[in-house]
Amino acid sequence: MQTIAITISPVNVLERKNLGIRAGDSVRVWQRILEGKDKEGKDKVRLQAFEGLVLARKHGTEAGGTFTVRKVVDGIGVERIFPLYTPMIDSIEIVKRSKVRRAKLYHIRDKAAKEIRRQMRNARAYKEPVVETKPEAKTETVVAAE
Repeated sequence: MQTIAITISPVNVLERKNLGIRAGDSVRVWQRILEGKDKEGKDKVRLQAFEGLVLARKHGTEAGGTFTVRKVVDGIGVERIFPLYTPMIDSIEIVKRSKVRRAKLYHIRDKAAKEIRRQMRNARAYKEPVVETKPEAKTETVVAAE
């Protein structure tokens, strides 16, 4: 009897399942971005990294499993939800693993907003002193003719 290997998914499912991504991890997700077609009609693909904190892991290690990653860009929080087994993800690197006490870290959103509000309040409280300059009075010297 001959065994035939059938590839259902281009993703290595066991490798992704054993990554063990959980809330509190800092991850770098390398995603394939389609940029149209080149002169020969082939799809142009580039890799783009999205690095941030994993807020939540949902639906376990099933086929529909997802994880939410948050990063801050120019003071604005950006979140993306990635399907765990999508072929559009080239690789997932765990940069740092933190010990957290919650399964879902949604409170980080409020914490970041509070920090930004505090910074804005401090910025408003400090005003540069306004220095008024008075125009110099023109003095004319009058020479009296004798």
